This record gives sequence, structure tokens and C-alpha cells, in this order.
Amino acid sequence: MAIAVSTFGEYQGKRVDQFRLVSTTGVTVDIIGYGVVVRDWRVPVAGGERSVVLGFEQFDAYPAHSPHLGSLAGRVANRIKDASFELNGKTYKLPANAGNLQLHGGAEGLGRQVWDGQVDEANNAVRFTHFSPDGAMGYPGNVNFSATYTLKGNRLRLELSATTDQATPISLVQHQYFNLGTTSDVLDHAIQVNSSAYTELGSDLAPTGAILPSRGTIYDLRTPRTMRDAAGKPVDYDIGMALDTGRNNADAIATVVSPDQDLTFKLWTDRPGVQVYNGVWTDIPVPGLNGKSYKKHAGFCLEDQAFADAVHNPHFPNVIYSPERPYRHWCEIEIA
Repeated sequence: MAIAVSTFGEYQGKRVDQFRLVSTTGVTVDIIGYGVVVRDWRVPVAGGERSVVLGFEQFDAYPAHSPHLGSLAGRVANRIKDASFELNGKTYKLPANAGNLQLHGGAEGLGRQVWDGQVDEANNAVRFTHFSPDGAMGYPGNVNFSATYTLKGNRLRLELSATTDQATPISLVQHQYFNLGTTSDVLDHAIQVNSSAYTELGSDLAPTGAILPSRGTIYDLRTPRTMRDAAGKPVDYDIGMALDTGRNNADAIATVVSPDQDLTFKLWTDRPGVQVYNGVWTDIPVPGLNGKSYKKHAGFCLEDQAFADAVHNPHFPNVIYSPERPYRHWCEIEIA
């Protein structure tokens, strides 16, 4: 099917385009150039279709109110302790935007930039590109980023790449908020993640460096469970999970089922970890898609990524890339 392109808004003097992908199974995905945001994702269900992500009807709500809804976060996703790091004998100071931390690449990170989009109708895909200059949000290196979304059937694939002219940390993440059901929260979704360990957090929510077993904790998601405890009270998730090593990348690393069991979410990735988040901090003062209110636990995120704060933990998987080591990352999400 033809990929429809329209103007969705304007940001800092740049036009923000929207690209609509439609599959042969009737799935519709709207992606905008601002932050490579997946603005809406609609899946057929009995009696019609269901919107399964959190987003906004109007562009102006994104820069004003979005907690990274649907965006591509980076240059370095998640938290960097003390908003600084050392590389090759030099200390880089980053603009902090979450207390004394930098979160998701800073206040003007990749998720808040306008990317250029190019349609690929033969593959039902859109390729987005962005040039990030040396010094952007404190990071070294001129970096050319590419993000390609391809929709086939009920599966959306994201392929990410980056090339740089000097060593620099890179760790991108798709930051989509999902709600597969029909209620205002995701607490009764059943979630399962192929992970036996998690990265312990300090009081500032940055990893301590310890990787702890999840058995017997609220982070033991190896078998499906809702996001409530035994007494039915909500459980807050905002934790980095270490995915089991030696896995087959053809196997999904996470599965989530809607309360009515009408829809099942599956995630595949080549990354070593995934951030499990269920909207602990969500409190958006304006309406979302279809007039919905987005408050605490309104959506869940499964952010496949490298471990948070890897720049301060050399035993974590390496996030330093260079001209000789370009960045590559893929994930696939199926909702059916």
C-alpha cells in the first residue's frame, strides 16, 4: 500500500512530517519526524480496531508535555550518573535533566530533534536520518544516525545504525508506551520477560554496578504475572533487566497479554538488556489519543537497550563506538 505523508506540525522552524504505514493485515502505524515518534499504532480486534500506544492528537503537546512518548531516545538512553563520563583521559560534562543525572540524552536529545524521513514503499518502510554534531548535549563526535521502521503484517521492525568520526558512547532505545487493553491503566496486563537478573539501583535511580538475581523479588518475571502484588496493590516497575545470555535471537525476549486476552505483545531484540517501566512517573495534564487521560500506570514500556550508566561500569556491555566500530541495533515488536 502507498505510504501516506502529511504535515503534522512545526518545531524550531522545521516541518514535522507524519508517515502512515498500513499492512496487509490491517495494522496502521503513524510515525512522525520529531523524535521518530510512533504517534499511533492501531491493531484490528473483534468489532473494529484498537489503539495500543500512548500519544497525542496534536503536535504541540509533544514538546510541551511528552515524557518521551513513542520516541527514539539517545544519544545515550536511560540514566548517566553525575551527568558526566570519562573517555580516553578526558572528562565530558553533560547537561543534567533529571536531578544530577542526564536522562535519555538530555533535554535536547535525539528524541527531541526533527529527523528527515524517506519512504520505501517497496518494503513498506520509512528511513529516518539525523546528523548530530560534535558537542551536541555534551557528547563528543560528529554522528550520523539512521532509524528504519518496517511494517509487515502485525510486526514492526526497527533497525538502528550510527557512524561517528571519534570514540563516543551511543545507546539508543525505542521508548513506546503501550496499553493493549481498554482501561486507563496496564496493571492487569500479564507480563513475562526472559531475564534472571536485574541491575541494582541507588537512591538516585542510577545503577550501583551490581547485577542481582531476580528470583524471589518483584523483578522475577520469568513466568507471567500482572503488575500487582498478592494483595492486588499496584507494583511500580522502573528497572533494568539483564536478559539471559546464550539466548536465540529468534526467540521473543518478552511477552505481554492484554487483560481481555484479545491482544498479545511480543518483543525481539539483539540488545543485552531491557528496561521494564509501567508509567510510574506518568502524569500528563493534557488529553492523549482519543481524549484519554494519561496518569500513573497508563502505559508500559519495554525498552530494549544496553545497561544504563554503562559509561561508569566497565563490566557492563560496552557502549563506546568509534569509526572502526559503528553502532548497530535492531528490534521487532508484534501485536496480534
